Amino acid sequence: MQPIADTNAPFLYCTSTSIMISCALHVKSPEVSYEGTPMRFNYVWLRDHCRSASSYNSATHQRSLDTGSLELTLRPESSAVEDGQLVLTWPGGHVSEFSLGWLAENSYEGRKTVMEQPRILWNANVYQNARISAAKWDKFMSCDSELKKFLQNYLLYGIAFVDDVPATVEATEEVTRRVSLIRETTYGRMWSFTSDFSRGDTAYSQLALDRHTDTSYFQEPCGIQVFHCLRHEGSGGETLLVDGFYAAEKLRQHSPENFELLCRVPIRHEYIENTENHQNHMTGIGPVLNVYPWNSELYMIRYNNYDRSVMNTMPHDIIRRWYVAHRQLTTELRRPENELWVKLTPGKVIFIDNWRVLHGRESFTGLRQLCGCYLTRDDVLSAARCFGLQA
Repeated sequence: MQPIADTNAPFLYCTSTSIMISCALHVKSPEVSYEGTPMRFNYVWLRDHCRSASSYNSATHQRSLDTGSLELTLRPESSAVEDGQLVLTWPGGHVSEFSLGWLAENSYEGRKTVMEQPRILWNANVYQNARISAAKWDKFMSCDSELKKFLQNYLLYGIAFVDDVPATVEATEEVTRRVSLIRETTYGRMWSFTSDFSRGDTAYSQLALDRHTDTSYFQEPCGIQVFHCLRHEGSGGETLLVDGFYAAEKLRQHSPENFELLCRVPIRHEYIENTENHQNHMTGIGPVLNVYPWNSELYMIRYNNYDRSVMNTMPHDIIRRWYVAHRQLTTELRRPENELWVKLTPGKVIFIDNWRVLHGRESFTGLRQLCGCYLTRDDVLSAARCFGLQA
């Protein structure tokens, strides 16, 4: 066993293969260096994350320790490294052991250098050259390896397809339930619509729709959008797809201060519907771009010019700057090379990451019937993690 330090010796360096450990018994936190990366840990954090049987239930993966009972001035009586483990003995004799790899993976310094969800950012050329094959209905419904491949494509690109699905609402529901739970909203569970203006939304028309994300007026916008064109007796109506993260990262490269502004300033989106059969007034508030604060990774774009409400959530001196930033993002989103156009036909079901990929459509003629739904984002990501995918 190698002692780490004591109150009279501020640092002790120990080398084990490629591991360099330095640990200082500071008043509040020790410092550990693992494979060249220095890390700081709070003592209360270490005790709180103890994985001993009395502190953590490994069967349920839940904490048993009462964090609220810990003394915030807690310090170990001794510290040592043994066989790649940091061993801490606390007052009263309780022992906590942490593998150095686990500490590195779960340290703030470690987390801020990795992505929560790896992605491939794309424009139309990048996506088309990837030649991603759609899943096939029969195999998708019966083979877990096909579902895993589908989920991997969805995670990487934000869109994925299933072909040869029977052109019915029932089959569409069945294929979506293979992926996740369906999220019921004001539009129902499964919806089927034509251009009959049955709801107070431009989508229920034959008009072209510019690129946008759905349900921006929800406090938590829906995670996944599913579309299936059951029939179309006319022309036009091609679906537009744009990788919002690709455009946002271009903005971050060219104008980081405007990227940061769109991450910081909350705006309001609103949906007001007052028809004979439907009355709704929904409001969602949040910035256009959302990033994780520890690594600045983009995780959601909320972009819908149709539903953006009155701009009254920022002071006067910010408004012009916001419009400049928004215009720059819009310019990136509208570049023709970023537009992927897809003709949805009976049998082809598309799954769209509504937190990342914007969709729209060209105007159309004739009868066009679509069905679809929203899926719960958490359950899609859970399904992916159960296959060992990073999500």
